[in-house]
Amino acid sequence: MAAVLTRKQAYFSPELFHFLIELRFNNRRDWFQANKPRYEALVRQPFLRFITDFAPCLEKISPDYAAGPQSLFRIQRDTRFSANKAPYKTHAAAQFRHRLGRDVHMPGFYIHLEPDNCFIGAGIWMPEPENLRRIRAAIARQDPRWLRLRRRLELDGEGKLTRPPRGYSADHPLIEDLKQRSFTVSYGLAEELVTSGELLPTVEKVFRELLPLNQFLSEVLLLPSEP
Repeated sequence: MAAVLTRKQAYFSPELFHFLIELRFNNRRDWFQANKPRYEALVRQPFLRFITDFAPCLEKISPDYAAGPQSLFRIQRDTRFSANKAPYKTHAAAQFRHRLGRDVHMPGFYIHLEPDNCFIGAGIWMPEPENLRRIRAAIARQDPRWLRLRRRLELDGEGKLTRPPRGYSADHPLIEDLKQRSFTVSYGLAEELVTSGELLPTVEKVFRELLPLNQFLSEVLLLPSEP
C-alpha cells in the first residue's frame, strides 16, 4: 500500500505556476533573492523529490539513463552570449540523459514545466556536427529502425532547415527528416496533471513509449548499452 501511495503522490502545487508567472514579470536579482525561499519550496525541492522518486522507475525503463540532482537545470540563465540579459529562466526543467552524455546535446528524456507550456519528451536536441552527420546518414540510408519509429512518432521540428542540408537531394524520400537539426518528440501536459498524483506514472508511461527513439539514436552514435 505504501508503494502505491508513493506513486500517486502529488509533487507540485498550483503555486509553482504562480511563482513562475511572477518571475516572468520580476526577472531581477533583487526580486529573486527576496523570493528565493518560495523558489526552494515551490520549485526546486519538489522537483528534486520527484527526481528521487522517479529514479527507480527510470532504471526499470533503461539503465542507460541517469536521474539525480544533476538532472535538474539551474534556474540561472547563461547570458554571456545572449542579447536577453534577464538573469533567470521562467520555467523549470530536468533532463535524464544517457550516462555517457556530457551535456544536453545527447540522447535523453526531458521534463519542462512552464505556465501554459508543460511537456515531456525524448530524443536529442541540436546534436554536435559529427553526431548530426551520423544521424542523417542513418536516416538517408532508410534504416528500418527509423522507418518504424516515424510511422508512429511525429518529430517536433525545432530549428528545422528550410532547404536540404548539404549533400542531400531535395527529392530524397525522407528529405523532411533530413532537414531536422534536432530529433525530439514531445507530449504536452495539462497543468492540472502536473499538480496531481498522476504526474509520475504519466511520465513513466510516456518515457517507456519513447525509449525506442533514444535507443536508435544511441546505437547510431555508438553509445554502449547496459546489458
